[in-house]
Amino acid sequence: MLHLFAGMNINTGLLLIIALIFVLCYEAINGFHDTANAVVTVIYTRTMHAQLAVIMSGIFNFFGVLLGGLSVAYTIVHLLPTDLLLNIGSCHGLIMIFSMLLTAIIWNLSTWYLGLPTSSSHTLISAIIGIALTNTILTDSSLINVLNVSKIISVFSSLVISPIIGLLISGGLIFILRHCYKNSKKHVRIHMTPSQRKKIDGKKKPPFWTRVILVLSAMGVSYSHGSNDGQKGIGLIMLVLISVVPAGFVVNIDASNYEITRTHDAIINLENYCNKHAVYLQVLHQLNKSDISKSTDKDNKEDKKFHCNSINELDTIKQTKILFDNLQNYDSLPVSKKIKIRYLLLCMADTIDKFVKLPDINVSDKNLLNKLKKDLLCTVEYAPLWIIITVALAIGIGTMIGWRRVAATIGNKIGKRGMTYAQGMCAQITAAISIGIASYTGMPVSTTHILSSSVAGAMLADGGGLHWRTIKNIIMAWILTIPICILLSGLVYLIMLKLLTT
Repeated sequence: MLHLFAGMNINTGLLLIIALIFVLCYEAINGFHDTANAVVTVIYTRTMHAQLAVIMSGIFNFFGVLLGGLSVAYTIVHLLPTDLLLNIGSCHGLIMIFSMLLTAIIWNLSTWYLGLPTSSSHTLISAIIGIALTNTILTDSSLINVLNVSKIISVFSSLVISPIIGLLISGGLIFILRHCYKNSKKHVRIHMTPSQRKKIDGKKKPPFWTRVILVLSAMGVSYSHGSNDGQKGIGLIMLVLISVVPAGFVVNIDASNYEITRTHDAIINLENYCNKHAVYLQVLHQLNKSDISKSTDKDNKEDKKFHCNSINELDTIKQTKILFDNLQNYDSLPVSKKIKIRYLLLCMADTIDKFVKLPDINVSDKNLLNKLKKDLLCTVEYAPLWIIITVALAIGIGTMIGWRRVAATIGNKIGKRGMTYAQGMCAQITAAISIGIASYTGMPVSTTHILSSSVAGAMLADGGGLHWRTIKNIIMAWILTIPICILLSGLVYLIMLKLLTT
């Protein structure tokens, strides 16, 4: 691993260290915020001691990051415009990354200090939008060209819908529990609060099987959180490393011959598809012509930047085929060719995304194209094991240090009455399953929003009532996150541009 950083000068090394500290701070604060949700129910139902619950959550967060894959990591990365991803090593690209991270750290740390459960996903995506808006104003370009609008709409949709689903499912589970086993002793016990159980049964802990379910569901929430939110840090670190140390990270230099062959086969199959469906290429060319005419003047001024060839995709494919002919490994290639391979593969993936959006593309073609995209990017969308472990440690340590503030809000202040065992179980089961499904499908969601809404849904369905002042504060924090982070990231980006490029 260390040989990848050999020959780095002091300035580059310092820049890399600062950038990595920023990302790891972001993930640690993420642990403060979101992972507090995983332990709140087991602590406030007295299922586990606080210290043990936090350690357990940190461990399962670690394994969630380690084993959760990379689909969410690169969903976040591809919210950034393709041109930025192609030129991420430029000064502007680095300033964008720093501005995005600084904004996320400031807002997440502020809301954690106030004990407000806000979403790190909302924060990060809003920061990306703010930077893109500022960049649009400065360069006089189209927002649609600068920002990956379709992906942002898709991600925001999942972030908005998931808490509503959490509230409904959790409330539904409570309703089922209330109307099942009505006359059984177990029914009475699971709907007790810890204080009621101590008063009636003289016991501090919940019933055995209730306790088992609470512990297992808490483990599930922690694991799911790591596999979803933890991946964002992995994607950000990869952006940093690609921009600062392109020689070692622009492509996976440890890629096997099988993976390189898989990419090569995907290039050939995409070429065959383009030749077979030339009419689709013509439609894309018509759509791209207006964008190209608007950006020609800027491209002449910024000819050092790499841009995708939106008029001759087949030429891009042929260039890539030549680079991959008889290629056995990436390590033997000079840096310039590694960078070019990354550029070309990203452009081909961008072409596939445009194909998929065409109204005439049928479902089988969409599935084929999505598979080709996955094969094309298998040596570009990757993360070394040491990065995954580093992010896992950061989020785990963050959990153990700063969980208490946000946990107190969710455990004590959402409902008017104490949390019952049934409410804790329903909220955690809902959150664990919802976040797990989102991670599997590659959609970033908010652990905070899902679990908070699940707790609220369970308490509403149980007739316990809510502290509307607390709910109002939480909702206000959720709503304000987006505009404040958009404005803050834009301002930070503008200030850093003035300081570092003049």
